[in-house]
Amino acid sequence: MPTAAAHRYRARFDRVLRHIERNLDGDLSAEALSGVAAFSKHHFHRQFAALFGLGVHRYVQLVRFKRASQRLAFRDDPILTIALDSGYDGPEAFSRAFKNRFGQSPSAFRAQPDWAAWHAVYRPLSVTRRFSMPDTPPPIAIVSVPDIPVAVLEHRGDPALIGESVRRFIAWRKAMGLPPRLHATYNILHNDPEQTPPEDYRLDLCVATDHAVELNEAGIRAGRIPGGRCVTLRHIGSDDGLRVALLRLYHDWLPDSGEELRDFPPYLQRVRFFPDVPEHEAVTDIFLPLAG
Repeated sequence: MPTAAAHRYRARFDRVLRHIERNLDGDLSAEALSGVAAFSKHHFHRQFAALFGLGVHRYVQLVRFKRASQRLAFRDDPILTIALDSGYDGPEAFSRAFKNRFGQSPSAFRAQPDWAAWHAVYRPLSVTRRFSMPDTPPPIAIVSVPDIPVAVLEHRGDPALIGESVRRFIAWRKAMGLPPRLHATYNILHNDPEQTPPEDYRLDLCVATDHAVELNEAGIRAGRIPGGRCVTLRHIGSDDGLRVALLRLYHDWLPDSGEELRDFPPYLQRVRFFPDVPEHEAVTDIFLPLAG
């Protein structure tokens, strides 16, 4: 078990990770970040690399490029705006750096992202963030949820390709006039990507609507999230921490609760979206359906 000193040491680095998320447009030099952690600037970059397996400069680059790539793939922001927001003087320098990182220019990525390359680039970032400790563990509550009629796009297959399903889902929603501010967004988690062969993986992308769903080329159908009692936990931040938050319900809460689970998968409600908000401000409500 980690000692209290080890927890305090790790907490100082978690403070750095949160600072980076909250100040993507600010000074994120190793010298500035060493001050956030209250470590010597002469040792900080080595301490960071020893703990996380990648250097602090690369970590900052990955976080900034992740925001840029999400905006390219899922939003209509001009490439010039994305380049300037990423700290570049213009689109040419941004394009060179982006292509060097992903093997595609920003315009090529926007047209047809290479998701396999994208996930390979961000794997170190995901591993680093997965076990970041929240400032305060969020509260757990039991709530009653009504039936929710939804339109469903079923993603089956490699979880690394979910981004392509999300693009198709967003395009259909826009065509149907179902914006997130008026129609809630849900994900139904049929299985765990870390415990499931890629070809058997399934996740449902859902939008709340009681409108009839006509036959469509996107493959979207009508569905329903059944109402009933659920235990819920709010996760704030990157999706990289979602699995740990979900395991908190299964591992820490459920055994002592005296509750039984209902025969329906866990699901998420996407309350605030990255990249519309900074990644550390994304809000996701986790629901575990309960019997009774």
